[in-house]
Amino acid sequence: MDWPLLFIAVTGGFLAGMINTLAGNGSAITLTIMTEMMGMPGNLANGTNRLGVFSQSALGSWAFYREGKLDVQRAKPYIALTLLGAIPGVWMALRVSNEEFRSVFGYMLIVMLLVILVKPERWLRDGVMKEKPNYLFTAPIFLALGFYGGFIQMGMGIFFLAAMVLGAGYDMIRANAIKVLVVAIFTLMIIIVFQWSGRIDWPTGLLIASGQSAGGYFTAKYASRYPAARVWAYRLLIFVVIGSIVKIFFL
Repeated sequence: MDWPLLFIAVTGGFLAGMINTLAGNGSAITLTIMTEMMGMPGNLANGTNRLGVFSQSALGSWAFYREGKLDVQRAKPYIALTLLGAIPGVWMALRVSNEEFRSVFGYMLIVMLLVILVKPERWLRDGVMKEKPNYLFTAPIFLALGFYGGFIQMGMGIFFLAAMVLGAGYDMIRANAIKVLVVAIFTLMIIIVFQWSGRIDWPTGLLIASGQSAGGYFTAKYASRYPAARVWAYRLLIFVVIGSIVKIFFL
């Protein structure tokens, strides 16, 4: 790998780590680098991408925990449901090309953008709502999120944030803390499956993962300390969703 491509891989990984930690869909950057710039087949890139996702999520979770923003006890039902849904998602990922899901993903993002823009105060609240959430409503959502994350990963963080903020009543920072923990756990499971099927390029994956780990850790660490971080996380979420829609439908 020549130096310009190496620089792009590490820098792109760093940006993806930042975006994934505060919003989601940073995998759009890393998958594009692997498929469009490195010429990697889509299924191999899908597996290789999970190395960076795991490393940044693990370090991000640790940073959120040290800053007191990670409440695992209250979030156990959401974690369990998401992991349960990820199992059939991984099974599907080994049998279906991720390109077949791109058009559906694009339309889902349009719906998501509308949800984000309506009543922004729901996204900017501080703390967690006291009332108990309706699990009959939230359980199917988190099962579906797990399935989607196991299947393709790209954009899963955006939908998970929406479920945590609008369904479970979390603020943006605490929702992000739970998100990166959940992603770290089920991505480790997915890496084992993809490695077993020979769909991981370890040298490339570890290179990009080094940038993602740094981006995820420092973003989680400093976002936890500043109240204005939830506002910037909300703005970044809007920017990422719009950018993803443009890329899918117009580029």
